[in-house]
Amino acid sequence: MSNRRLVLAAFATAIVLAACGSEPEPEMAPEPTGPTAEELERMRQDSIRRAQEAEEARLRAEREAAERERQRRAEMSRQTLRETVYFDYDEAAIRSDTETRLRAKLDILRANPGVQLRMEGHADERGTSEYNIALGNERSEAVIQFLTGFGLDAGRFSSVSYGEERPAAQGSNESAWAQNRRVEFVITAGGDGIGR
Repeated sequence: MSNRRLVLAAFATAIVLAACGSEPEPEMAPEPTGPTAEELERMRQDSIRRAQEAEEARLRAEREAAERERQRRAEMSRQTLRETVYFDYDEAAIRSDTETRLRAKLDILRANPGVQLRMEGHADERGTSEYNIALGNERSEAVIQFLTGFGLDAGRFSSVSYGEERPAAQGSNESAWAQNRRVEFVITAGGDGIGR
């Protein structure tokens, strides 16, 4: 009898279910919890792009820093080349401090064979105009001889003398005279190529 009851119970359940018109609901696939393959690929490409942009920015910053340093050194070299040298009263002999300044110019001139300089000789106000023109010329020529004595081509240098006509300092005292006994340097060619 108990089998019969089970069969009847199962049959009754089937009838009730059929009468209700409902079938058991199909199981739903679980919602995806992570990105799709397409989203993963897009994220990977974005990551690669950001890494490339960061590397390009780093390289650009390095190039810009190197260029700033090159320009700084080139300007320092141009300043060294333009640095004035001084002489004793009524002398065209190269003093020790003048020699030090001229030696600083040598390496720059050797490294930049396209650079040409004009040496401008000057004198203080004492003496005649003619004498001071001659003295300024002797000073600029002494500088050229010093530089060419180290193997530099004389064709890279020219000279002019202004004598007492263009004083660096006004006054009739030793301080002014010392500043006026000088050779100044003008870069006449190749200055833009320094450090390239």
